[in-house]
Amino acid sequence: MLSKNKLKYIRSLELKKNRREEHAFLAEGPKLVGELLGHFPCRYLAATAEWMDAHPGIAADEVMRVTDEELARASLLKTPQQVLAVFGMCEEEPGADFASLVRGTLCLALDGVQDPGNLGTIVRLADWFGIEHIFCSPDTVDIYNPKAVQATMGAIARVRLHYVPLAMLIATLGEDTPVYGTFLDGENIYSRPLPTGGGLIVMGNEGKGISSEVGALVNRRIRIPNYPVGRATSESLNVAIATAIVCAEFRRQCDR
Repeated sequence: MLSKNKLKYIRSLELKKNRREEHAFLAEGPKLVGELLGHFPCRYLAATAEWMDAHPGIAADEVMRVTDEELARASLLKTPQQVLAVFGMCEEEPGADFASLVRGTLCLALDGVQDPGNLGTIVRLADWFGIEHIFCSPDTVDIYNPKAVQATMGAIARVRLHYVPLAMLIATLGEDTPVYGTFLDGENIYSRPLPTGGGLIVMGNEGKGISSEVGALVNRRIRIPNYPVGRATSESLNVAIATAIVCAEFRRQCDR
């Protein structure tokens, strides 16, 4: 059975400071845990007998059969889903050449995104559109936040996130590297050619958009037009929805 100390440890991972101290994060549910096994070191796994019987030979430091009631006490979800696991975080490679990475492939940059659901959804979108790297400003929400992890639906296993000062990163790219940002006064995304090679797409904070510091370094300003032109409409799009539209148009042009 789950001890009080183990229960306390699992639930402590809801807080960022505890996740950082332990270098660990929580994932719940058959779909998510199944996606992450083999991609992150599994330190602890608790599951119902039904799930355990269907998944023999799990590679984890510690595995425990639990009842539905025990799982409910440990879970951060309203409706527990058979299994939860504590995984070790991926560590950033020292001396990584981010500038070369951006020049060689299409990447996303998130400037102050605060909602964990939005972040997780964007990671899932990146996975769908073949974007393997996302650069996040230091004030962007922690990807290992349980809500963000759940929203990725396992895409965190294939998409790497790097927390770096975005202005510093962009300054190393050089003027020839396209840096796109969404602005209300930008050029219609559907009427301008988009690159088929490397570059950076910057998406901003839910309420404030792209910061002035980062915005000053964007060399390709784009916008998603509303329809019909001149009609009264919402002030802006949700950042995850806007990211989906932008990524879809980049990939559509790549395939023409």
